[in-house]
Amino acid sequence: MEMRQLQHFVSVAEEQHFTRAAERLMISQSGLSASIRALERELQAALFVRSTRGVRLTEAGRALLVEAERILAQERAAREAVAAVQGVLRGTLTLGAEQCVPGVHVAGLLAEFRRRCPQVEIRLRQSGSAALTAAVAAGRLDVAFAYRTEADPEQLRSVSLTSQPMIALCHPDHSLAKAGTAPALRDLDGEVFVDFHPDWGPRRVTDAAFASLGMRRTVALEVNDVHGLLDLVDEGLGVAVVPRHFACKRPRLAALPLRDNGDAAYEAAALLPLPPATSPAAQVLMELLEARQPA
Repeated sequence: MEMRQLQHFVSVAEEQHFTRAAERLMISQSGLSASIRALERELQAALFVRSTRGVRLTEAGRALLVEAERILAQERAAREAVAAVQGVLRGTLTLGAEQCVPGVHVAGLLAEFRRRCPQVEIRLRQSGSAALTAAVAAGRLDVAFAYRTEADPEQLRSVSLTSQPMIALCHPDHSLAKAGTAPALRDLDGEVFVDFHPDWGPRRVTDAAFASLGMRRTVALEVNDVHGLLDLVDEGLGVAVVPRHFACKRPRLAALPLRDNGDAAYEAAALLPLPPATSPAAQVLMELLEARQPA
């Protein structure tokens, strides 16, 4: 099994199409097909189900994809490590971040990184914490700033950024705001909720907090954007339970501390592969981040 074959396999898996993958790899389609057939013969397993509309992974293909992405990420890290020792840091820094992660100013950090490493290409992806965690574990991301949970894969390591308590955000005219006291989570029973998709960190914290109290809630308005959530709350369409710093983005909203919330908190962290697979670019980024952290 050759690295080239794994690269071909991953490209077909991502594109779900041989022609598009061949164009992306800048090789002939016949050459790509021959490479995949040779890999399937070596593994004695079909990796794709082929049709006139494209391809999809078999169960064996899905198993190989996880390992292939990790192997290719380790190979890239090894090549970049050798270049770094020779005094030249090149390659790509692929970063993931959940929106509005506390404890890191992503744009400022990346600007500083570009000044330090102008020959490294920067790629940024925004998504929910669950997707970002999986991408780091699979080798698709060098580092991610996201919500850290105990369920994260063992092949990851985390560097804590900060921890923030969860608060309730509501319209100033809402009865919770007019009560003049900090509500408990149980006081939110029956409210209409605005929240993020289930793989976002704040949603995972809130769901766990309600579940720990044996409470069920219905998220009527589900968004994938912080400002979209704030707009809905600002129009009085629902209540949101979010990390405390979200309140700074819309000061007119009522930001209410929560009592008896089971110590629910948003634990922000930098998620990275284990040291042997951590790229030199990610190491430099973390050094810059550490220098920015308050003493």
